Amino acid sequence: MLSLFHFARLLPALLLSLFALNASAQSFRVQCPTTTPLHTGSPSVPGAIKCQQISGGDGYATMADGTQTYMFSFGPLSGLSDIANGLPGTQSANVFNTAYDGPAPFDPTLSFTGLSPNGAVGLVPDPMAGGAITGHVDPRPIMDVGVMNGNIPAPMMAIDEDDEFFLTLTNVGMIMRPDLFEQHTVHFHGYPNASAFYDGVPDASVAINIGGSFTYYYLAPDAGTYFWHCHITPPEHLQMGMVGQLYVRPRQNNVAAGGSLYAGLQAQQSDLRKASNCAADILCSTPMPPADNGATHANNKNNAPTYYAYNDGDGSTAYDVEYPIQIHGFDPNFHFVGMTFNPEGFTDMKDKYFLLNGRSYPDTVTPGSLTTQATDGQMHFSQPLPTIINIPAGGKALLRISDLDVSEYQTLASLGIPMTVIALNARLLRDQAGNNMYYKSNSITLAGGESLDVILDASDTTLYPSGSTFYLYTPNLDHLSNDAENFGGLMTEIHIQ
Repeated sequence: MLSLFHFARLLPALLLSLFALNASAQSFRVQCPTTTPLHTGSPSVPGAIKCQQISGGDGYATMADGTQTYMFSFGPLSGLSDIANGLPGTQSANVFNTAYDGPAPFDPTLSFTGLSPNGAVGLVPDPMAGGAITGHVDPRPIMDVGVMNGNIPAPMMAIDEDDEFFLTLTNVGMIMRPDLFEQHTVHFHGYPNASAFYDGVPDASVAINIGGSFTYYYLAPDAGTYFWHCHITPPEHLQMGMVGQLYVRPRQNNVAAGGSLYAGLQAQQSDLRKASNCAADILCSTPMPPADNGATHANNKNNAPTYYAYNDGDGSTAYDVEYPIQIHGFDPNFHFVGMTFNPEGFTDMKDKYFLLNGRSYPDTVTPGSLTTQATDGQMHFSQPLPTIINIPAGGKALLRISDLDVSEYQTLASLGIPMTVIALNARLLRDQAGNNMYYKSNSITLAGGESLDVILDASDTTLYPSGSTFYLYTPNLDHLSNDAENFGGLMTEIHIQ
């Protein structure tokens, strides 16, 4: 008969065994159709089918002072190669529907064709459908990759207007807290016209239990910078790190080379879902400019088609490079308690670690993914996204800035290169008469749940010569440290190259 002492020593192993046993019989699936009633493969239909798979679980991140911080977090289960290179993990259907070409512990006896470093983890031929790809998965690689693999920020998503987006969330559970049966959801914060069923608010939709998968469906209607988070106990799950970035590219990017941007925006009026005529559409998101300024879709500094932040019709939101920047903060005590069995102090929550894309200066300018050794002894790529801003000489950079802090207002300042603020909360700053309401500023302030699009214009090579360095940082001095002296919080570098 086991003594209480011996039982206590065996308890962690028993819990992990039960977890592994449950994992072998999961109801995991993914969904990424190759055609839909809207997208049947016709080239005349704009947009495409895009897909992504994420895990909900836990993980660790390393702060600038070396502290390993426990997180509830989302991790990537598709687009792993792109995410490791600082890109969005969103993939077209033909890429997503190829098995992930990953390292061990994937079964070497399984034979696939068209293996992909960005394919869906766990996707295997369905034996009940003659070996076709139907969304059938092997749960073992999903657990192998997804457990303790949380990212801060959560995997980045990027889609184009008119895309259909299928997002699969798989809840792999939290190894460090086996006592918690935490559900997770995905809520696209501020996203227009979201169906309540897919909005991630558990009161009106569904929540995903441990061992389950659910595929969200979105039709991308409006360009802009958004973000997403878990909507289960939001103050807790957001503070613990379940927050990510999302942006939608405008239809204006598809205007033919040399084509009129004004005419392109005018052409959208025939489709009420795309209309920008504020005289006829009370939900007008982007009013037409008051007149055609003759702007055309020309090439940028890299001799590639110019990209735009919004359907502006006048070329005023053009940029050469873009950088999503997520502001966040961690309360180390709240995170420590979150790893234990103690009650969390919501009323005493106070951030002491301040993060840009999950890192603090100088880690913000460290290229590549940052790894953290977790309790399984493995190194996990927990912080994949640096924040160093590289602007080509004579070019422009679009900064997609979002604040997902739970308890603090955050300010960022750019001295030397003024910021041109073009949009707030995914809405172009333009009045209903079509006049641009952009403004220049050396600093911007955001509350939690807000986003801004700003352009850094370095087109004057006399003021901004190649090789020069500028700084984007917070003037709040207590946010320039991470609970210790000499470790920088919200700061990164702008390089003119």
